[in-house]
Amino acid sequence: MAEEEESAAPAEKAIRIQRVFINLLDSYSSRNIGKFLSNCVVGASLEEITEEEEEDDENKSAMPEASMAKLKEGTFQIVGTLSKLDVPRPEFAVETYCGMSQEDLLLRLLECDVIIYNITESPQQAEEAIWAVSVLNEESSHFEKRKVFILVSTVMTWARSKPLDPDDSEVPFTEEDYRRRKQHPNFLDHINAEKMVLKFGKNVRKFATYVVAAGLQYGMEGGILHAFFKLAWLGEVPALPVFGDGTNVIPAIHVLDLAGVIQNIIDHVPKLRYLVAVDESVHTLEDFVKCISRSTGPGKIQKVPKENAFLTKDLTQENIDHLLVNLRMEALFVKENFNIRWFAQAGFVENINSILKEYKQSRRLLPIKICILGPPAVGKSSIAEVLAKYYKLHHIKMKDVISEAIAKLEAIITPKDVTEGEEEGEEEEEDDNVEDAQELLEGIKESMDQNAEFVCSLDASDEFLKERVMNLPESIVTGTHYSQDRFLRALSNYRDVNTEDETVLNYFDELEIHPIHIDVGRLEDAQNRLAIKQLIKEVGEPRNYGLTDEEKAEEERKAAEERLAREALEEAEREHKEAVETAEKVARWEEWNKRLEEVKREERELLEAQSIPLRNYLMTYVMPTLMQGLNECCKVRPDDPVDFLAEYLFKNNPETQ
Repeated sequence: MAEEEESAAPAEKAIRIQRVFINLLDSYSSRNIGKFLSNCVVGASLEEITEEEEEDDENKSAMPEASMAKLKEGTFQIVGTLSKLDVPRPEFAVETYCGMSQEDLLLRLLECDVIIYNITESPQQAEEAIWAVSVLNEESSHFEKRKVFILVSTVMTWARSKPLDPDDSEVPFTEEDYRRRKQHPNFLDHINAEKMVLKFGKNVRKFATYVVAAGLQYGMEGGILHAFFKLAWLGEVPALPVFGDGTNVIPAIHVLDLAGVIQNIIDHVPKLRYLVAVDESVHTLEDFVKCISRSTGPGKIQKVPKENAFLTKDLTQENIDHLLVNLRMEALFVKENFNIRWFAQAGFVENINSILKEYKQSRRLLPIKICILGPPAVGKSSIAEVLAKYYKLHHIKMKDVISEAIAKLEAIITPKDVTEGEEEGEEEEEDDNVEDAQELLEGIKESMDQNAEFVCSLDASDEFLKERVMNLPESIVTGTHYSQDRFLRALSNYRDVNTEDETVLNYFDELEIHPIHIDVGRLEDAQNRLAIKQLIKEVGEPRNYGLTDEEKAEEERKAAEERLAREALEEAEREHKEAVETAEKVARWEEWNKRLEEVKREERELLEAQSIPLRNYLMTYVMPTLMQGLNECCKVRPDDPVDFLAEYLFKNNPETQ
C-alpha cells in the first residue's frame, strides 16, 4: 500500500500546461487578456469560489497589477503575434511572431492547445481568423488532443437586431437569441467571421470552436473610454461631450472580466458555443461620460450633435459606432454557469474608483500639485506660470478660487422654498443639481483636508527684493502692488506674519510635506531660470499624457530645423576647414619648393667652391703635360693611343722630374 501511495503522489502533483495563442499581443484588448491568462492556473475556474476568495478578489480588483505580478506554477503559456517588428515582446509572452507566412503561422498554431483570435480592435484580423479556423478544421483529424478555438467578437453584430418584444424595448438579448442577431452595417466582417467559426468545430472531442460577443471594453490603461479619460484629465474643456441625447444603452465589460470569461471557456469547454460577455449594468452614454467627468474632470457634461464625435481625434469610426449603439444584453449563461472572479460585475459607474486607480497606475499618471510661497516680488507668479506650462497644470490662486467655489456650492445646496408653480421636471433637475453640488463640495473639502502638494518656499533678503522692485519698468509698476508704499507695507506684513514660530511652512512640516527652500537672492538670476531648473529637478519629469499631436509635430519641426541648421553649420565648418587645409598645403608646397631651390643653389655654390683647388691643380700640373702628350700622339699615330698616352704621362710626370 505504501508503494502504491508513493507512486500515486507524483501523479497528483502533475501540472497541466496549456499553450495559448493570441493574435496582436501589443493591442489593448489582447495584451490584457494575455497578461491575465498568463497568471491563471489551468483548470482554476473549475473550482467554486469561496467566501475568503471573494473577499480577496474585492481587494484584488482595486490593485489588478499587484494581483497579477507573481507568476504561479501551471499557468497558461502565452504566445502570439505582434503588429510590428520593432514592438518589444510583452514580458508575459513566451514567444511572439511578426510578418510570418501562413505556412509558418499554421505550424505555430498547431503547437497550441488554445487559439484565440481577437477582432474587437482590428477588423482586418477577421480574414486571418477565418483562414486560421478553416485550416485548423482541416487538420483536426490529426490532432492528438483537443484544441479550442475562440473568436473574440463584439456585440456590434447585434446592433440592428429587432426587439424581442415590440411592446417592451427593455427586454434584453441573451446568448440563446444569437440566431436572431443583425449586425451594424460597419461590422459585416465580424459577423461573417462569427458564422464561419460556428460552422466548424462541431466535433468537440477534436476541435471545439466558440464565439464571444464582448461589450464595450473598459478598464486598465485604455479602451474606447480612454478618449474621455484623457479629455477629462487634461482639463482643457469646461465640460465633457455627450454625443446625441446620451440615452442610448451601451453593453460593456471590464477587459479583465472578458479575460475571465475566456478562461472559463478554456477550462469548462461548454456545450453552448455562442456566448455574450457583458457586465450586469445598464449604463447609457450619458452615465459613462458623467461618471468620468465627476471623477476626474470638470464635473460637467455637454450634449453635442452626434456628428461632433468625428471631430475627436482619439475616436475611430469603429469607436463611434460602439458609443452610439443602443442595445440591451444580458450574459445569462456566463452568470449562471461560470466561476468568474469579477473586477467590475456591477458595471463601470459602481466601480469607477478602482477603475480610475488602475487607469492611473497603468498609464503612470500622477496629479502634481505645487504650492509656491514667498514674500512679494520674489517671483512666485512668473515661476508658477512656467511650471504650470511645463507640467500642464492650472495656475490658480488657491484662496480666491476655492472660496468662490465653496460659496457657490453652498448657495446651491441651501434649502429653498418650492413655489406652487414649479413643474415636476424642474424640481427633478434642481434635485440633481443639488446632489451634484453636494458631492462636489464634499470632494473639495476632502481634498483640502488630504491635500498632498509639492511646497516650494522662495525667499530673499529685503534689500534684494527692494532692489528688484526698484529696477522694474514704470509701465509694470503702475497700478500694481509694486508701488513703493504698497510694496513696503506688503513686505512688512509678510515678515510679521511669517515668524520663526508660526508659518505656513510649519503647517506643511506637520503634514510630513517638507518644503523645498530656494534662496532667490543668492542665485543672482533676474529671470528665475535657475530657480525653475532646481524646482523641476526636485519635482521630476511630468507624469502626464505627454505632448499632444500638435506639440509633437511642432517639436519635430523644430528638431528638424535645428538638425538642418546644425548640418549646414557642420558643412560650412567642414568646407572652411578643408579650404584652410588646402591653403596650408599650397603654402607648405610653395615653401618646400622654395627651400628646395635654395638647397640646390647652396649645393652648387659649395661644389663650385670645393672644385677651385682641383681645377687649379689640373691646370697647373696635368693639363700642360696632357696637351703635349696628345700632340705627340697625333704626330706619332701609335697603334694603341691609350697606352702611348699613359706611358707618355708617366715618363713626363712633373712631380717625378
